[in-house]
Amino acid sequence: MALSLLLGCVLSANGQGVAGSAGGKSGLRRGGKQAAVPTSAVALPAVDAAIEQAIQEKQVPGAVLIVGHDGTVIYRKAYGLRALEPRREAMTLDTVFDLASLTKVIATTTAVMQLVEQGKVRVNDPVAKYLPEFAQNGKDDITVRQLLIHFSGLPPDLDLKTPWEGKETAYGMAFAEIPQQAPGSGFVYSDINFITLGALVERVSGETLDEYTERHIFLPLKMMRTRFAPPTDLRAGWIQKIAPTQYDENDRMLWGVVHDPTARRMGGVAGHAGLFSTGDDLAKFAQALLNGGDGILSPLTVEKMTRPEQPPAAPVLRGFGWDIDSPLSSNRGDLLPVGSYGHTGWTGTSMWIDPTTRTYIILLTNAVHPRGGNAIALRTKVATAVTAVLRLTTGEKEALRWESITGYNEALSAARHVSTRNGSVKNGIDVLEQHGFDVLQVGGGKRKVGVVTNQTGVDLEGRRTIDVLAGVHTLNSGVTLEAIFSPEHGVTGTLDTTDVGNSKDAATGVPVYSVYGAKDADRRPAADVMKSLDAVVIDIQDAGVPFYTYETTMGYFLEAAAAAGIEVIVLDRPNPITGSFVQGPVADAGHEKFTSYWTVPVRHGMTMGELAQMFNAERNINAKLTVVPMEGWQRGDWFDSTGLAWVNPSPNLRSLTEAMLYPGVALIEYTNVSVGRGTDTPFELVGTPWVKGRELAAYLNARGIAGVRFVPVAFTPAAAVYNGQTCEGVNLVLTDRNALDAPELGIELAAALQKLYPANYKIGRLAELLVNQAAFDGLMAGEDPRRIAQDWQEDLEKFELMRQKYLIYK
Repeated sequence: MALSLLLGCVLSANGQGVAGSAGGKSGLRRGGKQAAVPTSAVALPAVDAAIEQAIQEKQVPGAVLIVGHDGTVIYRKAYGLRALEPRREAMTLDTVFDLASLTKVIATTTAVMQLVEQGKVRVNDPVAKYLPEFAQNGKDDITVRQLLIHFSGLPPDLDLKTPWEGKETAYGMAFAEIPQQAPGSGFVYSDINFITLGALVERVSGETLDEYTERHIFLPLKMMRTRFAPPTDLRAGWIQKIAPTQYDENDRMLWGVVHDPTARRMGGVAGHAGLFSTGDDLAKFAQALLNGGDGILSPLTVEKMTRPEQPPAAPVLRGFGWDIDSPLSSNRGDLLPVGSYGHTGWTGTSMWIDPTTRTYIILLTNAVHPRGGNAIALRTKVATAVTAVLRLTTGEKEALRWESITGYNEALSAARHVSTRNGSVKNGIDVLEQHGFDVLQVGGGKRKVGVVTNQTGVDLEGRRTIDVLAGVHTLNSGVTLEAIFSPEHGVTGTLDTTDVGNSKDAATGVPVYSVYGAKDADRRPAADVMKSLDAVVIDIQDAGVPFYTYETTMGYFLEAAAAAGIEVIVLDRPNPITGSFVQGPVADAGHEKFTSYWTVPVRHGMTMGELAQMFNAERNINAKLTVVPMEGWQRGDWFDSTGLAWVNPSPNLRSLTEAMLYPGVALIEYTNVSVGRGTDTPFELVGTPWVKGRELAAYLNARGIAGVRFVPVAFTPAAAVYNGQTCEGVNLVLTDRNALDAPELGIELAAALQKLYPANYKIGRLAELLVNQAAFDGLMAGEDPRRIAQDWQEDLEKFELMRQKYLIYK
């Protein structure tokens, strides 16, 4: 049920607006006295009080508020004065405001996305493809995407300390700027980004920015009171309605002249500022987006533009142009969900749009008038008060509740991300025991089982899964343990060799069959052993990456079980590095091998049970499969949130910190570098005898890689590569595990070594673990690692959609 219509609004003598009738009549009686028409009216006393208090406290001179819900304007009101100096003027609903940075999303972002729709621009292309002059001073790899999301590394504004004038001068200055930090490394809100995008629109379209936006955006939406550089001639009918802003550097009141000094020097037309509009026109624009674009953009483009597009581990959420969750999101209030989006303008303007409740809130003020005010606190109060009184349907309430609880995407490190909790998780083996081993007992007859496990297969009491299963027969269950299969590193997890033979378990006397060795046949279970069994249980702790070979071993057992006609039972365990982050390149199809069983990314965010379901279905194995799920595990859990004891899953993975770094550092261990094997901290070190530690650390730290820092170090491995040789390199210090994109870290490490030590570094074998030719070719071509990472996002998104079908823990 939509909220009641409320279209009218009239002005009292002191400039306050009054809610009018649904029919849109002014409700003005003869003699000019106001008449509030209560029919279908919606009262927002808390909103009115907040705005009136802000006026009294001189935070703003006046305001226009327009609220839309379910396709209807439900509140439309003017408050206070639009001018205090040099003369007093009442605020009216048709007041024209200097939108300031709302220009970025209303005009420039929309124009760019139209060009994207037309195939004339690609967001992942370097800006220099369209503006070759932009490539100077280390900006050749900055992409259109990075400008749109403010991750270019460019400074906030052009230099205003020296005199200059003209749009072309500004473009030349923008193209010559030097990034203040590595592009893609962090969020820096920058007007230069959108000045450059304005230039891009003009270059690609062949029209000036004001001509383009009027023809392709404002006229189609009938936004007749929206434009750059409004005419100052009284006969044009603009200047009389414009809200002034501040006195300029010459002590002249800016009235119809853009407030932003850079845009003013550019002639009033710029990609970052300069647009003027009314509340009613912005309501048309907001409703167009809620309607899926209304012809100016496609629904798919609107969705793409307004969802998180920043690097996945970034601590802010930004769409293309639009703000979603960042320190600048004050106008969202406290109740609208993170999935909504909006923007603000320095002059005191703001807009917030929520697809969940189909609501928009437009608050326009000239807070800077006459000598500087602030509408930040008012924006928050208004948005919160409006949302609190929305009469939502049951479905809308439920959607709002879930969006508010979960945020937009649990895999993103937004400001509200919960990084730890004190959980109490039961592994699959504990759940199996709790349920009396029910899935092992079928039909009451005898059942011979085997188990794939190692030292990580223990229950909450510390008992080996081997011993637990071997003891099931004492329960008169008919279940007997007939075979133990040991994966890489052996049944005790201590061997670091391919020479792992068969043996017998000392405690139970059950034969142990090795399924690891140098040849493919050595890595698969023998067909005769499989046929002697009725089921195989898999209970093993994974590391969450495909080249950790336990995943492939499980895949081989699914294949062998299908061939033998027996069941596979997976006792699930946590993904130690969470089930919520999905990162890295997706393995190329047709290159399956022991370190890459299927087309999954380097960090897949799945448990062994979920992987088993996916392998079984997507590879058409069709084995009889049962997964015994954990109890109490949540997708966002790091291992230290589970309450479970850490058991080294392999000899060189000795801590959660090493497990976090492993998806990145391990990517380069087939190349000629030491990754710390043979030291006390494997995968926390990278070095060689020919690396200069201080040089490598300085280079990597300058890259601004989120979540990790690099300390120069010397170490001497006691095993593996460079055994007994002194190496210089870096110690990786994890600073924010939720911000780290570990697979991208691996690309950064390889790129740094390739750039600094091209004569020494042998990068070739990296392709064996990367299993993504496009990413490897990008490295070989010297592309920026962040650009390489951006190029794999499309395939990663496709994988995530497919992955959803197999997730056990939502």
